[in-house]
Amino acid sequence: MGQICQRESATAAEKPKLHLLAESEIDKYLYAMRLSDETLIDIMTRFRKEMKNGLSRDFNPTATVKMLPTFVRSIPDGSEKGDFIALDLGGSSFRILRVQVNHEKNQNVHMESEVYDTPENIVHGSGSQLFDHVAECLGDFMEKRKIKDKKLPVGFTFSFPCQQSKIDEAILITWTKRFKASGVEGADVVKLLNKAIKKRGDYDANIVAVVNDTVGTMMTCGYDDQHCEVGLIIGTGTNACYMEELRHIDLVEGDEGRMCINTEWGAFGDDGSLEDIRTEFDREIDRGSLNPGKQLFEKMVSGMYLGELVRLILVKMAKEGLLFEGRITPELLTRGKFNTSDVSA
Repeated sequence: MGQICQRESATAAEKPKLHLLAESEIDKYLYAMRLSDETLIDIMTRFRKEMKNGLSRDFNPTATVKMLPTFVRSIPDGSEKGDFIALDLGGSSFRILRVQVNHEKNQNVHMESEVYDTPENIVHGSGSQLFDHVAECLGDFMEKRKIKDKKLPVGFTFSFPCQQSKIDEAILITWTKRFKASGVEGADVVKLLNKAIKKRGDYDANIVAVVNDTVGTMMTCGYDDQHCEVGLIIGTGTNACYMEELRHIDLVEGDEGRMCINTEWGAFGDDGSLEDIRTEFDREIDRGSLNPGKQLFEKMVSGMYLGELVRLILVKMAKEGLLFEGRITPELLTRGKFNTSDVSA
């Protein structure tokens, strides 16, 4: 009995040392994920180079940051008014809004909105299924508000890389995030949506513009503050847009005035330029994604992936005995079990 007590006492005495050792090892993991100011400045320089390449007609084909012209030439000036429908597709859900803009002193903008699910079988099915679903949701939204008899102008926020030659046309370059519907890449998404609406026949819609979600963000903020010239998204994915002088954009004709550029910066690093800062966890996230080798910067910072990133780190630390006394549950080993919302403070 005395020996047993003595052994337990020694084990208890060792616990603080073991705890400190574990803390030291955990700090090594965290240190590897911290970037110095010098590294951040270096990454900024690389990114700026890719931006310039993207704006150049000669270098754009090989640039990872595509710097796509949006054909949006200015931010709102406050004179806008009317009754509009807005569609927002591209994140974790699909949102429809009715936006009424007037010049009343008390309330310039009145909005009502509804959020619809975009199930996995829809976003991973065929393109016709996806746009039939969008048209069905729009029909439901209009029916509830008794506006099916109105042909309201529709703005379509489509949060994926698209080639545009005019404001109401968008050729999908590639799907990103959780979307993988077949038969859409290389096609005009406005035509696909118009086809789905026409097939229903119970309402009509006039799609007057299609924009990226970053552009929609900039325009919304610009309505209240005309100094706003940058739109930034850090959500399910990540991207940014900004107003650029037309003379710097080789991809479109003319050099007078300005145009909004959709950077599509989520693909930064797809050429290997971020390999020195990517961790083993970043690489595992990429291998398990729908689009391996693509959108590497997005996979390092955006909401769709951060929960899984934390799970992978916890698994490795637990296997090395640094967390949970080395115990690993089946839930911890399950891909996708951690959402970013679960690990956000």
